[in-house]
Amino acid sequence: MAARKTIENKASVKEFIAKVKNETRRADVATVSKMMAKVSGKRAKMWGPSIIGFGVHHYQHANGKDVSICKIGFSPRAQALTFYLGNFPERTKLLKKLGKHKMSGGGCLYINKLQDVDTDVLQEMISRAYNIGKSDGC
Repeated sequence: MAARKTIENKASVKEFIAKVKNETRRADVATVSKMMAKVSGKRAKMWGPSIIGFGVHHYQHANGKDVSICKIGFSPRAQALTFYLGNFPERTKLLKKLGKHKMSGGGCLYINKLQDVDTDVLQEMISRAYNIGKSDGC
């Protein structure tokens, strides 16, 4: 079995953010980081090479293996900001109010830029996801 890449590591979040080439995306990353830090009360940590995560969620995989992942997180991908928020009550209702976004079959939320969405709704989604527990990944 291949080793998991999405594990908490000591890489610098600040250096990672500084390498985001798109200026708008870099500013959005700073804003989202502040939102997630405020909601979680945790410092940002790198999870794998490209996910900024907050908090830790431990769970047991279907194969019985214990796994840890960030409770909430996101990644500034080239195409969009990718959010790892997991499922929580009222997610569908909040998504309808969010604004321009896409969802993956695995539950990841994709937002091109923050100006496309209602950031108050996004912050509510982040808060609910953090307080419910786990990120299901994509």
